[in-house]
Formats: sequence, structure tokens, C-alpha cells
Amino acid sequence: MDLLKKLTSATGISGQEEDVRALIVKEMKPLVDDITTDVMGNVIGHRKGKSSKRLVLAAHMDEIGFMVNHIDDKGFIRIIPIGGFDPRTLMAQKVMVHGKKDLPGVMGSKPIHVLSEDEKKKVLKVEDYFIDVGLPGKKVKELVAPGDSVTWLRDFTEMGENLVSKAFDDRVGVYCMIEALRKVKGKPLGMELYAVATVQEEVGVRGATTSAIGLDPDIGIAVDITLANDVPGAAEHERVTVLGEGAAIKIMDSYSISNPKLVEHLKKVATKNKIKVQMEILPRGGTDAGAIQRASKNTAVVTISIPTRYAHSTVEVCNKHDVQACIDLLAAYILDTAPRDYVL
Repeated sequence: MDLLKKLTSATGISGQEEDVRALIVKEMKPLVDDITTDVMGNVIGHRKGKSSKRLVLAAHMDEIGFMVNHIDDKGFIRIIPIGGFDPRTLMAQKVMVHGKKDLPGVMGSKPIHVLSEDEKKKVLKVEDYFIDVGLPGKKVKELVAPGDSVTWLRDFTEMGENLVSKAFDDRVGVYCMIEALRKVKGKPLGMELYAVATVQEEVGVRGATTSAIGLDPDIGIAVDITLANDVPGAAEHERVTVLGEGAAIKIMDSYSISNPKLVEHLKKVATKNKIKVQMEILPRGGTDAGAIQRASKNTAVVTISIPTRYAHSTVEVCNKHDVQACIDLLAAYILDTAPRDYVL
């Protein structure tokens, strides 16, 4: 899990993925025949196969975060969101401001002691928060400028059989993709394999769109988190997935409907290799699979998901065994894949 810790500790909001991209290139390079980075910043690792058919794996490297848009004379920093947030999760959180040097800070808001009754009823928006880095305004303006990024300041923690961190969405998907490449290293492949660590997924699956246009795959598999709504207060039919029940094979979300033949093939691969899986239907949200499907000429797509509690928060939680199941399923599918017809 050391690599997963490094990936989640790395920084990279959408459009500013330099830090995490450097780590991905370093880790992926020994596992592929060649590796490139495109103008958007997608990392594309390629392994040669026996046929000209193309299998593309896509896991996004960007994380949700903030961008600085104003610094007042007292040094308080105002921000805009990059990606989707529930403002209720922002109260009193620790952050890192990535200016000329990294500055730790806290998310501040007006204290409850001085709120009016009307203010107490108000639903806070991201724009209502500010960041306090503990420095005079002049010094903050020397070190921080509009456009600088802000990320969560959180440690990777093991909690029983689960893992807790910021940015499992989708660094855990990147981790699973890299570890699957490690498992199949040196083994012959039936198809050309492209492992793409995509950028800007959280702001509109942009990196996956451009990379899919260039690669035009026959099969596209997104590797991403999904909701594990298996918590108190959620009805059984609202759970989506359950932690500890294995990798999730997505049937549909609001951005793509998985190719049914590809879904059935993955289920057979899981059964054959005794890999624990569960089926997923996500009522809202989407993955890079939707972008690949739209940007390519004739691509069968599916998503393999890692069940995750408390998505888009500072304490995303996933299960060690589910992560391993995702790695095993990806690797088994890569080795099982020969050119086949997924036309419906």
C-alpha cells in the first residue's frame, strides 16, 4: 500500500496535476513498452499485443480542490471550487495552499457565537469560506497569487480492514491500474494495451475525451471509485455498493450504459479466477467511460469501480480487499482478452 499512500499524498487539482503526474510516470515507465504525455497532461503507457485491436484503461489522476481567486489585505484567501463539493464538509478543515511555497492553512468561517438567527439557518456555500494561513497580508500576497491551487491536508490511514485518505477519487483507480500492469508484466497480451492516467475528469472528463479521440479504442475500461452508501440512514436499495463485497462491475451510471456483453465477460472472468465482485448501478455521476464512448468510433465500454464511502470529502474510505479485487480483475481481464466481438 506504500504506492497508494504516495499517490493520495501527491497533489493535483484538475488542470494542475504536475506533482502526481511525475509520480505516475516514474511508477508506470518500467511496466510498459513506451510511455508518453500529451498536451493536456494525460499519461499514456503502451504495451504491445498480438493483434491491432486496442484495449484502453483509464483512471483519472486529478483530485477535487480549490483555486485561489482573491487575497485581502489581512491575508485571508478566497477560493473557488474545482470539482464538486458538499459545503457542509468544509468546516474547520486543514488545507495546503500551493503558492511559491506550500503553506498550511485552515478553512475559516464566521464563528457560531456571533451568528444571527437568520445566519444560523443559512446553508453555506463554498464561497462563504476563506483560508487562514497565519501570515500578514503583505507576506501572503508575496507567496500566493490568484490561480494557485489548494488541496486537502490529510494523512493516509489504515483503519481496521479499511483505508482512509483524501483523493481516493481517483488515485486508488490509478493505483489499481498500475498494480494490474505490474501483475501482467512480461506476459503476452492478446491486444494492444494502453493504460491512461487522465486529467481533468472532475471538471468534465476532459482528459479522457482527448485521449480517446487519439487512441480510438475497441474496448475502454474506466477504473474509478463509486459510492458505498452502506451507512446508517440509507435504505438497502440506496446502497449502490457495499464495502468488503469486492470490485464493482458497473451496469450503468448517468453518463454511460456499459456494454452488456462486456459486463458478462467480466463476470465470467471474475468467476473463473475466483475474484469477488458486485454489480453496480449508480443513479447520478459518471466516469471516463462515458467520455471514451462518446469520443471513439466504435468502442465497447465499462467501468470497474472501487466502492468508497464519503466520496468527495477529506475522509474517503475504501476496503483493502476490494482494492485487491479490482487489481486482480483488471489483470485477469487483460490476460483473458483476445480480439472478440462486443457488437450487440
